[in-house]
Amino acid sequence: VSALGDRALSQFRNERIGFVFQFHHLLAEFTAFENVCIPGLIGRRPRADVERRASELLDMMGLAARRDHKPGQLSGGEQQRVAIARALVNSPAVLLADEPSGNLDSHNRDEIHRLFFDLRERLGQTVVIVTHDENLAAMADRKITMSDGLILGCETVR
Repeated sequence: VSALGDRALSQFRNERIGFVFQFHHLLAEFTAFENVCIPGLIGRRPRADVERRASELLDMMGLAARRDHKPGQLSGGEQQRVAIARALVNSPAVLLADEPSGNLDSHNRDEIHRLFFDLRERLGQTVVIVTHDENLAAMADRKITMSDGLILGCETVR
């Protein structure tokens, strides 16, 4: 990927990597459904395919009844689940999650943690989670510990 130009690199990221951040970064003027569809439409995938996949993902996230709600009408946990669905709409090879539950209360945090591992099982999705949460790290298959940009250790957890 280091040899790719800006346009090709953007296309690679859109098609092959899903991103979930600590703060959901949903577009306030769009509904949950529209937010999930955006990466697929940017990637110029057929609208019917994108909309079908977005509906499936929102249903999988337990948000089918909230699909027409805007982010401001959703709880923090619901917003984060919309962000996860958005990250998965293009069926990426890998899902990168940066402190995905750091902004949530304990109930929603635990729900999001379970969701990532459920996605691994149900979709065969590779998930890389960056976290300071030792409980979340303990749930992973493999834990890589870093400090100051250096890898200090790697262990198989499960």
